[in-house]
This record gives sequence, C-alpha cells and structure tokens, in this order.
Amino acid sequence: MAYDEDLANRLRQQLADQDAVSEKEMFGGIAFLLSGNMAVGVSRNDLMVRVGKEHGDEALELPHARPFDMTGRPMKAWVLVAPEGVRTDEALASWVERGVAFARSLPPKG
Repeated sequence: MAYDEDLANRLRQQLADQDAVSEKEMFGGIAFLLSGNMAVGVSRNDLMVRVGKEHGDEALELPHARPFDMTGRPMKAWVLVAPEGVRTDEALASWVERGVAFARSLPPKG
C-alpha cells in the first residue's frame, strides 16, 4: 500500500532538529519514532498523530481530524488528519508538536 511520499518528506523536515528519530514501515505507511516511541506517520494520504488517550477527544475536535481505525476498533491514542488539515507547514507543525510532545513524555525504548 502506497503512502504520500511528499508528506513523509515534510515530516522529515519538521523532525530534523529532534534527537533519536527513526523511521519504520507500519500500518501500510511509515511511522516516525522518537527514542523508539511512535509520534507521527503517514497512512495513505493522511497524517497519523499519536496524541495519547488523554488528548484523543480534544484532538478529534480539531478540523480534518478523525479516529484512527484500521480494524473496526478505533485507537483512542491516535488520530488521522486529512490532507486538508496539513496543507501549510504551520498546520503540519502544530500536529507534529502534539505527536512529539506525547512521544517525549514516554520513557525511551531500548
């Protein structure tokens, strides 16, 4: 399954100043991890953002966000953002900041 390479490249640029960034193919797309914890990614044409269960409902209230649901059971800690929600670098940065903040709140993985 293909994913939006342009969006992935924009994420690489947004994450360039972060330490311990790695990439991993998953969910039919690509995920970006910080110290081993997933923060953001690309699934098809959508941005995936790991916001944590405590921030999931808040994130879903934002424009162009919807639940991340691959199996019929939404993942409450994640949201998908439609391309319209990340057209500008500023809009993308806002979402990336959410994912980075959550990933950095977790202990690093070996």
